[in-house]
Amino acid sequence: MFKGFKDFILRGNVIELAIAVVIGSAFTALVGAFTNNIINPVIAAAGGVNADGLGFRIWPDNEATFVNLGAVLTALVTFLITAAVVYFIFVAPMNKINSMVKDRLSTEEPEEEPLPADTALLAEIRDLLKEANGRGNRDLDSDPIR
Repeated sequence: MFKGFKDFILRGNVIELAIAVVIGSAFTALVGAFTNNIINPVIAAAGGVNADGLGFRIWPDNEATFVNLGAVLTALVTFLITAAVVYFIFVAPMNKINSMVKDRLSTEEPEEEPLPADTALLAEIRDLLKEANGRGNRDLDSDPIR
């Protein structure tokens, strides 16, 4: 039972996934800091207000009805930055590497694998039968036994 769990944990994909989660957490903190400290002030300068307070109240007398568009805008910018970095740092290079490997494999001619012994023997018998097809055959219509 523990051997199966150990094999599962030590499999490459699980370890890579764990590394990706750790790096993703650190990257989320980096993107959050970038968004909060650089993007939000730019939005606030353009809009004249803090991006966190950018929005409106459905009922002016009730603060609980505030629709915070700034938070949605911040989340959208964070998502776009994260997606762009992941694409350009990880996806695009991996696609290029996979394309290069595929091109390299397609240019190399595959080596012919030797036939298994039984298949080679059957091919030899077939060739011998083809060769003997014109020799020693008698015409069955002129068979004197009939």
